[in-house]
Amino acid sequence: MQIGIIGLGRMGANIARRLQRGGHDCVVYDRAAEAVTALAGEGMTGATSLEGLAEALAAPRIFWVMLPAGDPTEATIAQLSDIAKAGDIVIDGGNTFYKDDIRRAKALAPKGLHYVDVGTSGGVWGLERGYCMMIGGEVETVRYLDPIFDCLAPGLGTIERTRGRHAADDRAERGYIHAGPAGAGHFVKMVHNGIEYGLMQAYAEGFDILKTKNSTMLPEDERYDLDLRDVAEVWRRGSVISSWLLDLTAEALVEDPSLEHFSGHVADSGEGRWTIHAAMEQAVPVSVLSAALYARYRSRRDHTYADRLLSAMRFGFGGHVEIPQ
Repeated sequence: MQIGIIGLGRMGANIARRLQRGGHDCVVYDRAAEAVTALAGEGMTGATSLEGLAEALAAPRIFWVMLPAGDPTEATIAQLSDIAKAGDIVIDGGNTFYKDDIRRAKALAPKGLHYVDVGTSGGVWGLERGYCMMIGGEVETVRYLDPIFDCLAPGLGTIERTRGRHAADDRAERGYIHAGPAGAGHFVKMVHNGIEYGLMQAYAEGFDILKTKNSTMLPEDERYDLDLRDVAEVWRRGSVISSWLLDLTAEALVEDPSLEHFSGHVADSGEGRWTIHAAMEQAVPVSVLSAALYARYRSRRDHTYADRLLSAMRFGFGGHVEIPQ
């Protein structure tokens, strides 16, 4: 299929590359001309404007917007709503607030435009590992786009299949789901990221306890000088808390056991806050997720070893470089 990719940052560029490798035809655009030039050098069609990108696509045109949530995405989709024609498809693959998806889908529908929201997880590793995708939109539109999602997804891979699962639709096992109508994809991804906050915080606090077991505030015979690199490594193998986040933790500790290269100023990109808001609307208690979010706020004033480990994990999966503000 032919698709236009708008936004060639850490994830957008690699999404285009994975699609191109899978035999799809990508037309790419970014405000940074050098990003377009780089992918054009890899065989893609570069565009110098949204209008130029639209002209290079055959109908029905597919526009995949991969930009930061908020104003950049909002402005781009507003511009596309004037450029696109009936039957075209606008995809938002960023981390948008799901209520914005609902609003946009309603606004684009009278123009005959189809809107699809794709919560995309995979970070900087997605090019090789594939992307886990949670999709919202009309059934027929999502079905039409299936070759794109199938190409981007990890596929069955080597993960053991869930015992007792018998489903006619195997897309979830291949790494993507049609979660429901507009907004459903980003709603599921929002909660995914809220859970991610909690998991990361649990690892960070646990390793902080291990590290401070050698503290002089303890009696000498209760102090242990633990090698955190070994602890992370052994937990990766057969432990019930093994995970990709633990893999990234182990790698970070091998490279820099003290984590001095990480600021400990832990950012939050919005999804954690939105998850807490949704929980409040639905009267769902989320004490762990709330505490994890508040810990990130606190990290911007007082950095601990746990905070530096959080920074290391965020850099590991997403390439996030955090600078104290």
